[in-house]
Amino acid sequence: MAPRIRDLRAAIIGHGFIAGVHIDALRRLGVSIEGLLGSSFDRASRAASDANIPRAYHDLSELAADERIDVVHVTSPNHAHADQVLALLAAGKHVVCEKPLAMTVEQARLMAQAAQESGKVAAICFTTRFFPMSSQAKAMVDRGQLGELRLVTGHHLQDWLALDTDWNWRLDPAIGGVTRAIGDIGSHWIDLVEWVTGDRIDEVMAEFATFIPVRKKPVGPVQTFAAAAGATHDVPIGTEDAALVLLRFASGARGQLTVSQISQGHDNESAYELSGAKESLAWESGDSDNLWLGHRGAPNELLSRDPSVVVPQARGWLPAGHVEGLADAWTAFFREVYSDVAAGMPRAHPRYATFADGLRGLEIEEAIVTSARQGVWVTIGKPQN
Repeated sequence: MAPRIRDLRAAIIGHGFIAGVHIDALRRLGVSIEGLLGSSFDRASRAASDANIPRAYHDLSELAADERIDVVHVTSPNHAHADQVLALLAAGKHVVCEKPLAMTVEQARLMAQAAQESGKVAAICFTTRFFPMSSQAKAMVDRGQLGELRLVTGHHLQDWLALDTDWNWRLDPAIGGVTRAIGDIGSHWIDLVEWVTGDRIDEVMAEFATFIPVRKKPVGPVQTFAAAAGATHDVPIGTEDAALVLLRFASGARGQLTVSQISQGHDNESAYELSGAKESLAWESGDSDNLWLGHRGAPNELLSRDPSVVVPQARGWLPAGHVEGLADAWTAFFREVYSDVAAGMPRAHPRYATFADGLRGLEIEEAIVTSARQGVWVTIGKPQN
């Protein structure tokens, strides 16, 4: 008899903001979280105690050797992902990894290959796919309701790095990577739009802007989205605060993406609009249970998530009028991942993003970085100088 989701046991690598999101969603599903690995044993022990997790690990090898653990969630800083994931897959663990999958395309390619060869479930956390109306939008595009796709526009805006006193490890390219705004939040938009449209971005033209070239780094650690306090020292910044990207899709559609971490008043807002030959469709994360449908010669519409009228994948779990938000999307994401873990292998075409999708995302990000540096259109997947 195959195990149930509630029979599975997980461990977490990391103890920051996003680790807490993982822990909350797993507990909503009834998954037992057995251990935590942190940047040091002392910090891991404190974090495990605070989260009521029974064990802290001394190092990665101790976690990898723990036969009780079925799934490991990698929520560590970006530079650690590749080594940790490869070791866990080699130890026979299923893996859920935060984005970006790795620091480079070459690392991501090794990770995607290792995941495929292992036969284990290997998912990357592009969770906006799991807002119910994302599935509704995809179904409408797939059945041709919008007609030929012409224009894809949108943005992902935040303000948590809008001040020179704002600091996070993502500002250090040695830890976060050579792209920040695109790699951190633009990657979500890119994955979602390619998934919803079923169309692939072929070429990009990008411009980066760093409006705060010197920031005040606190002497002590700072959690993501938390305010820094105390003594600081000045640090030059080499990654982008904002990015503007033009897109060419395989279908012939054109697109434009704006990404910013310095747009005051926007805590975390992701939005896209699809303009087709028959009608338009728009979605925004702050109004996640609704799709706007635009028409010429007829009234525009607002389609709300109602289990009686949307496609089965968009029904969610709450009745109509009970808004499903980010925490529900995380839970839905993990429910599908853990259903495959319980079955012992990934399904052929999962709704969740796989390591192959993570590799695809890094290929697009690499092209965007190259374009921003050289000021030219860059083809996705083309070898870069």
